Amino acid sequence: MISAKTTLIAGLFILSNQIFNDERGCFKKLLSENDFVKLSLESNFKEIYYSTNKKDVIRGMHFQIPPMDHVKMIYVSSGKVLDVCLDLRRESNTFGKCFSIILTDNDESYLYIPKGIAHGFVSLADNTIINYAQTSCYSGEYDCGIKYDSFGFSWPVDKPIISDRDMKFPDFKNWNSVF
Repeated sequence: MISAKTTLIAGLFILSNQIFNDERGCFKKLLSENDFVKLSLESNFKEIYYSTNKKDVIRGMHFQIPPMDHVKMIYVSSGKVLDVCLDLRRESNTFGKCFSIILTDNDESYLYIPKGIAHGFVSLADNTIINYAQTSCYSGEYDCGIKYDSFGFSWPVDKPIISDRDMKFPDFKNWNSVF
């Protein structure tokens, strides 16, 4: 049975489910519509992605704006990340606040991220694979981001590897939230 632990950001949950290990390896259930219904979580995912990352890669802080905004489910299938979520919802008590958690391939935790939250991570190991499930399809027209170092989070990396695209995102203070 999937369980959900609350975080300081409303609607952002740390999900967990038992990992079954034996001589063959491991087995982990990430999504069960029945469990998500019991937890009042949206489970109608439209796209699933993954990225493979070198150590010290920072990706983020990404989100899509309405009407293509989406819930995300994030999990690590290989390696280790420090995952970061930033609340962009103006009416939220935690607007502008961030939450972070270390996610690895060998723990039971993964994230359920509501609409209106920017998401990013830093890879803490080479060949880290992070998986994303989203409740809307990618839309370049509605794709947005906040510059990774503009909202007061201290990333634990001296020489981050960051795409040109992510470096061009606006600073948090200059972004007018639509959420």
